[in-house]
Amino acid sequence: MSRRIFTTVCAAALLAAGPASGSTPTPPPTGSGTPPSKPKPTPKPAPKPAPKHRSWADAQIRLVVSHDLMAPDVASFRPDDPLTRGALADLVEGLTGRAPAPVANPGAPVTIAGLDTKLVRSLGLAVAAGDFVRAARAVGLSPPARFGTEVTARMLGLRYNHPAAEDDLELRPSDTATRAEAAYSAARILSFRGGEVPAVETAASSFALPPLTSWQSRIISTAFSFIGYPYVWGGTSERAEAPFGVQAHGGFDCSGFVWRVYKLQRYDSEGTLADVLRGRTTYAMSGEVARGKRIPVAKLQPADVVFFGLDGPRSKPAQIDHMGIYVGGGHFIHAPHTGTRVRIETLAGWYSSRFDGARRLHAA
Repeated sequence: MSRRIFTTVCAAALLAAGPASGSTPTPPPTGSGTPPSKPKPTPKPAPKPAPKHRSWADAQIRLVVSHDLMAPDVASFRPDDPLTRGALADLVEGLTGRAPAPVANPGAPVTIAGLDTKLVRSLGLAVAAGDFVRAARAVGLSPPARFGTEVTARMLGLRYNHPAAEDDLELRPSDTATRAEAAYSAARILSFRGGEVPAVETAASSFALPPLTSWQSRIISTAFSFIGYPYVWGGTSERAEAPFGVQAHGGFDCSGFVWRVYKLQRYDSEGTLADVLRGRTTYAMSGEVARGKRIPVAKLQPADVVFFGLDGPRSKPAQIDHMGIYVGGGHFIHAPHTGTRVRIETLAGWYSSRFDGARRLHAA
């Protein structure tokens, strides 16, 4: 008998005999046999990656990081964090190649004015900044401590003007600077072509103001006190306000700056000075004086309000789109959106070609 047939017969006999006596049959385990395949759980959708935070200074941050400054990569930059003294010292070292002096309290925050001061000095422009201060003091003015460095920083373009819808991002000189603000200014310096610093030195060395009357001194002192304040669309105050519904820390547009200096400021024995201006806009203020009575550039005096238009002295009323306050010596102070902050400008070049005339508001 073959082994295969024998095995089959034995297996049949065992099944017929049944279980051995005294033994308890063991029931098959529940679920014995080949279990049915379990349905695969529906996979959960992969979580969507968190949207990357974009900063208004993304382009500048990328440039700064590419020069191994402020962060190892863009992802770890933290643009909205406060700028600290230690971080600013490291930034200046990277920009200049000079080791910084020991920094006291490196974790302390830095203000916008402090950022400007540090960068201006790092560029070797401390003397130039001092020239602006000395010229103001020479005619009896007492400008704020930040005056020289703010004038210098504005000439260098170390500031960005946020769109009107983002005026809540505009920071005053006394506000804490963000790392994004530092990146913007650093990127500006990295993009210099070589003539920026000498141009400021030349402007500073030639900056001079004429003797001022008592009224002129008071008006220009008020104007100088707002040096470095941001351009804010519709802004008329150095304090928080919400022109056109956007909450801003404080700042001015061009006509709002003149309005603040002449209309809102109170001067001793001012008489009817605050009543001279009636309209709030550039268009309205320029239209309050007849064209034949506007002051030409050759007869300008400090504290005159100057107007600029698309066609210069031939501008139609609707073309008058900018204004400021003449300070003397061929310079005026204004709040231009292109210059990003209240700054001093030379009445030459583009401004000379657009000069439409001036009006005299101050008392004799």
